[in-house]
Formats: sequence, structure tokens, C-alpha cells
Amino acid sequence: MAEFSGFSPAFFEFFQQLQANNNKEWFEENKARFKQDVQQPLVRFIEAMAPELMKVSPYFVADPRLNGGSIFRIYRDTRFSKDKTPYKTHAAAQFRHQQYKNVHTPGFYVHLATDEIFFGGGIWMPESQELLKIRERIRDKPSAWEKVLADKKLKKAHGGVTGDGLTRPPKGFDADTPHIDDIKRKSFFAMTQCPLDAAMDKDFHKQVAAGFAAAGPLVAFLCGAMNVQF
Repeated sequence: MAEFSGFSPAFFEFFQQLQANNNKEWFEENKARFKQDVQQPLVRFIEAMAPELMKVSPYFVADPRLNGGSIFRIYRDTRFSKDKTPYKTHAAAQFRHQQYKNVHTPGFYVHLATDEIFFGGGIWMPESQELLKIRERIRDKPSAWEKVLADKKLKKAHGGVTGDGLTRPPKGFDADTPHIDDIKRKSFFAMTQCPLDAAMDKDFHKQVAAGFAAAGPLVAFLCGAMNVQF
């Protein structure tokens, strides 16, 4: 397969048209386009990310397989959603820790849509047991958490740590606990946005890898909470 040379305008045109034709008939008629203009570039991107990711941490996986790999499927889970459109109107990839297969675990993420592109690292909506471990580690190792928050590269690239949180302290944590606003979080991210044309650059994978490296202190802290290597 050819080397990654950036995502082409055709990649984004597919999703732009899908937004206006989000139905099975249109998708089936344009499935060849999807494979050529979307899936193949994504596979090349994941392959290009593999050696770059190794420099960030050898414990995270860039798997170019279309099923069970780093690339998210385009099919939406509509079972519990009022929105019954069958397809996602963006592409995404997650580079998970080698010990996990679940998306709700420490990792790195790339989101490619016609209206926004962002990437970075962290953890999205971890299960209650894992979330408790993160919260306890912030409480028990406040100086280590402060190093994450104060990291100059993380702040410059991503602006800090974000993520939706509770309005009240979680059970077992006092309101005056240091870093209680972070302890309230249900997700922990260090993400940055970039313009659409950046994704079309042949070195986009290197820009993403730099963003991953900048988010490294956060992901390392999360891995420490899970007792896995970074």
C-alpha cells in the first residue's frame, strides 16, 4: 500500500455528502468511494503512526485492521439514541494500551470531521472501578497530579486537562480535597484542534504524534492509576 500523504479533499467530501444523505441506499451506492477515499487513507495513516507512536510509548498500539483495530467503524449504535441515522459523519481512530480492548481506557485519539479536527490523549468515560482508581490517585498523589497540570508542553499544545464532571464531589471525597474539581471529572482529556488543511499535509501524522507526546504526562498518570506501564 502507498505511503500516507495526508487526507485528500475527497476524504472530507465523502463525509460532507454523507451528512446530507445519511441513509443505507446512498451509502451502498457510494461504498466503493468509502473504501477508496476514506478507509484506504485511514489505513495508511495508522501505518504511518506506528513508528511515531513507538517514540511516545511502546505500550500503545497502532493497528491498521479495519475490524478490531485502531479505526472506529462508521456504523452508529442507534439502539439507545433518538437519532436513528445509521452512519457517523466523521472518521476516528483510537490508539489503545496493549493490555486493553475497551474504548473506555487510557489512550490516544484522533477525530476527523468536516467541521472539526482534534487529537490528543486521555480517557473517555471509564468504568466506575477505573474512574475511582483515577480519583484516588489524584487525591493520594497530589504532587504527581500537579506535575501533569503544570507540564509546559501539555499546556502549550492542549491548554490543560479537560473533561465533563459532576456538580458535587463523588461519594467518599470531601469538598475541600485538593484538586476536587479534577476529581469530579468523569473523563480526562488533553486535546487540541487544528484546521482542516493541516490534515491534508503529508506530515499530519507527525503533528498528531507531537500532540500525543504533549499529552503523555496525563496518559502516563492514568496508566499509573490502572497499574499498567507507559
